[in-house]
Amino acid sequence: MGVKDVLTRKEGVIVGEDVYNLFKYAQQKGFAIPAIAKKLLPWLDGMLDADEKYFKQHGEPLFSSHMIDLSEESVQYNVDTTAKYLKRAAPMKQWLEMEIGITGGEEDGVNNEDVDNNSLYTQPEDIHMIYKTLSPISKYFSIAAGFGNVHGVYKPGNVKLHPELLGKHQKYVKDKEGSKEDKPVFLVFHGGSGSAKKEYTDAIGYGVVKVNLDTDLQYAYLTGIRDFVLKNKDYLMTAIGNPEGADRPNKKYFDPRIWIRTGEQTMSERVAEGLVDFNTAGQL
Repeated sequence: MGVKDVLTRKEGVIVGEDVYNLFKYAQQKGFAIPAIAKKLLPWLDGMLDADEKYFKQHGEPLFSSHMIDLSEESVQYNVDTTAKYLKRAAPMKQWLEMEIGITGGEEDGVNNEDVDNNSLYTQPEDIHMIYKTLSPISKYFSIAAGFGNVHGVYKPGNVKLHPELLGKHQKYVKDKEGSKEDKPVFLVFHGGSGSAKKEYTDAIGYGVVKVNLDTDLQYAYLTGIRDFVLKNKDYLMTAIGNPEGADRPNKKYFDPRIWIRTGEQTMSERVAEGLVDFNTAGQL
């Protein structure tokens, strides 16, 4: 079944066999994490069907990890649903990321710019409840907890991040569970774009194992293309004819492989900068 057939299903549901055909090329390790909201849970069902099928054949899942964002649902529904999917992921030692608390700002059509600031901060009791529910199922899970996070970039001072709250979450869970680990919970930093390096390092110091960096990378991608277009404007107005002559071709300027590459280069540079900030440069 082709991609068009999969994506135009009337039911809006993608089934396991279709997912396998669509993604079977991705056999190497290190996949990105597909993020799933409530209305897209049938997609996660299909991807896990494909994971389980692939696992039976190759001893590893098709995707190395999945992410469920049910942060707009009730806490109990969020945790219960995550636990249900973690039970499927556990035999494959597949990682599952979940989100608790609202990330402010706007992303992918979801606008949380006007939410009460208090809702941007996850409570330690919730973190403990999640840990207590999920840890008996599998150790391969992480929690994206809110500590003032906002999607997008805003004027400095408008976003009040409090990564120290993550340290309090860790201590709360450690004390409640009698854990020998100072940081028993794997945490995730959502809305990382625009943050100061100290905010990254502080959060990582409190147990953050993954930082989401999207808006900064989008802008970095734009800058390469923007600068190329501005620099070569006179070679992009027509297919033939430029300052070097009325009959001179401009293909080597308007060829998408040329100007898209400039965006890839500036984005790569921003990724490299982030890897240094996140203490992961040169690591696998």
